[in-house]
Amino acid sequence: MDEATVVSAACDDVLGTADAVEIARVIRTGAIQAREAIEAAIARAERVNPSLNAIATPLFESARRDAESPRSGVFSGVPSFIKDNDAVAGSPVLFGSRALPRKPAEKSSPFAKQFLSLGLINLGKTTMPEFGLTATTEGPAGGATHNPWRLGFSPGGSSGGSAALVAAGVVPIAHANDGGGSIRIPASCCGLVGLKPSRGRVMEAEGSELLPVNILNQGILSRSVRDTAAFFHAAERHYRNPRLPEIGLVTRPGRRLRIGFFTEFGQDALAHPECVAAVVDAAKLCESLGHSVERVPPPFDEAFHEDFLLFWATLAFALARFGTRLVDPEFDKTKVAEFTEGLACHFKENARSVPLAVWRLRRFAHRYAQGFANYDVLMNPTVGMPPPEHGYLGPDVPFETAVERFKWFVPFTPAQNVSGGPAISLPLSRSEQGLPLGVQFASRLGDERTLLELAIEIEGAAPWPSLGR
Repeated sequence: MDEATVVSAACDDVLGTADAVEIARVIRTGAIQAREAIEAAIARAERVNPSLNAIATPLFESARRDAESPRSGVFSGVPSFIKDNDAVAGSPVLFGSRALPRKPAEKSSPFAKQFLSLGLINLGKTTMPEFGLTATTEGPAGGATHNPWRLGFSPGGSSGGSAALVAAGVVPIAHANDGGGSIRIPASCCGLVGLKPSRGRVMEAEGSELLPVNILNQGILSRSVRDTAAFFHAAERHYRNPRLPEIGLVTRPGRRLRIGFFTEFGQDALAHPECVAAVVDAAKLCESLGHSVERVPPPFDEAFHEDFLLFWATLAFALARFGTRLVDPEFDKTKVAEFTEGLACHFKENARSVPLAVWRLRRFAHRYAQGFANYDVLMNPTVGMPPPEHGYLGPDVPFETAVERFKWFVPFTPAQNVSGGPAISLPLSRSEQGLPLGVQFASRLGDERTLLELAIEIEGAAPWPSLGR
């Protein structure tokens, strides 16, 4: 890899190469002060963001004020960022779009309150594509956010800004959310841990309860499994869903598992050879750790992808046409991005098929659950191909071409959004160009603990390289 294209903020300051758990520990012991951690993170952000373009709205001064008297919590004083589709009181929420006014939100979203209740200090809002509707973070509103592993390449999406900042080592942990893979895709592209939790595990995105299929999930991106495990354990102290089993604090491997793996997503539709090889290598690693591993058919078919695309287009149509009611009274629909408009047109051309598509998607949860009748975990590529260069899925690509490329890039992750089940992407491989490739592990609804126990074991057996540590 050309070192000139790599962006790392890691340096010999008070943050060093530590993860969030360690930074919180040294703050708690008094070895450093929260304000020192925040100043170090701000200095890192100012140094690398001109290359990354990952910050939509910096909130450095409010972060400095918060650091003077940080909230208590497992991550008290730890610097972080919040994605720009969740409201934080006093700062704008722009959804990566030119159609929204740059005015401060009156109150924070329920998840932002949960996120900050852990003691994290928000340094700003991170970049995303318009409304999170595509799998790369580039668009007419904010330009392209770069992958810190190689400038000029996509960090994935839609939580690409958060991923770039965590991967580069600006902060150890950042907010992300996921409606079709937007936690796991950038985790794969940027070499991070990305857990999409079970539906309802944490405070949900506002308005998600109105969706006929609730595909939206809140979460984080981190560099270590330990940070992800600590986050979800601590989040349960703020809100505990009684319909789901408690995760608890995961610190060590668990029982031996039955693991099924697949690398195709339809008839004659196989993931890129490098992504296939990543899964095969992961299967061998799991076998060496004593788990039972065998190949299985995928839990979805090609009709699933068409149904999901139509549902995705339905959401885009609703946002583009009714943004003044759904998002902000000052929403300007004339400034909506072309890809959003293309999705909205796809809905209009196929509107009669929407009720049947939604019916099938709602039934998919039962079919998906059957895949775990004989297996504890299902494993597959996180993405269908290595991270693409900017422009491959960019705003200048004709809609029909972009949709076809979208289907090949992210065919695997929507299954868990529709089913509600949890899945985690681990950065277990590298492409020939030196870019990260993730492998996804999924389990039945409510069983994040099994995924985290397996992830901790895998991380210990085959630690992954990181730009931030």
